[in-house]
Amino acid sequence: MTSLLEGTPDKHMALVTGRAYPELADQVASFLGVEVLETTAYDFANGEMYVRFTQPVRGLDVFALQCHSGDINKWIMEQLLMIDALKRASARTITVVAPFMGYSRQDKKHQGREPITARLVYDLFRTAGADRIMTVDLHASQEQGFFNAPVDHLTATPVLIDYVRHSLPLENTTVVSPDAGRIKVSERWAAKLGGLPLAFIHKSRDTTRPNHAVAHGIIGEVVGRDCVVVDDMIDTAGTICEAVRTLHEAGAKSVTLVATHALLSGPAVERLADCGAREIVLTDTVPVPESKRLPNMTVLSVAPLLAAGIRSVFEERSVQTLLEGLPEDMRPRNIYA
Repeated sequence: MTSLLEGTPDKHMALVTGRAYPELADQVASFLGVEVLETTAYDFANGEMYVRFTQPVRGLDVFALQCHSGDINKWIMEQLLMIDALKRASARTITVVAPFMGYSRQDKKHQGREPITARLVYDLFRTAGADRIMTVDLHASQEQGFFNAPVDHLTATPVLIDYVRHSLPLENTTVVSPDAGRIKVSERWAAKLGGLPLAFIHKSRDTTRPNHAVAHGIIGEVVGRDCVVVDDMIDTAGTICEAVRTLHEAGAKSVTLVATHALLSGPAVERLADCGAREIVLTDTVPVPESKRLPNMTVLSVAPLLAAGIRSVFEERSVQTLLEGLPEDMRPRNIYA
């Protein structure tokens, strides 16, 4: 197996990865039929990092994959070092692959004297030398405008929908948006699952308190229904577990939680274990260690989605087609992560 994916004459691709979640990069490489380019990376005693690629990258289209999870600031910094090293080594193009984009929730000012940190992160990547960014399910899709170059905004929706379609009796299912901001996403889910009924939870968020929201009621019919709550991420799980409680109190038969990004910070696992959800369906845009997995938790792999996106960009084909599903040859050999 080679480290390079051949394209048109004199056009070759390479995949590199940081240390946050190298297992995901290995899976992506397997779908592409390549090997991850070898990297030397380590920390100095004072916390500074060192990155060097052990093979030439001159003239290559390089995809630099890094998961922004755990020690998020460290891994973003390491990815910036990777980009700078690639630029100085004369890579032809550099694509940042960030399955979960760190700081994406800080996309606007709620109060005076706040930063717009999501914009800052995009600026850092651009300044370091990135030519484009590939990510999955941004907190707000308009963030693509923060980067003054192409942004390939993939979505895990086809992967998640395919799983839900085969795991629930859809004739009794209602798709539930956890708040007003996710209604459009939930509408797409309802349409793709055959025109299912839609409901949403009315809640308010205290912008002065992180990870805190209060549910006030439900708009839509959920009594006796199997409810599927669709969100972009589960962080501390406080608000999503409040949604489960609210739905049960309103008479829902069961509640299934579906989210792309399994951040699972702080008390999240304990809250999810006690919330009464029938199943929790997530993807591995960030690593989900065994210590955080529950008996009713399913973690699906995003490796085939990322591989399909990378191949489309490298071969200069449309990424838009991935919104409808994965190419046949990228269908998971094993859907679980």
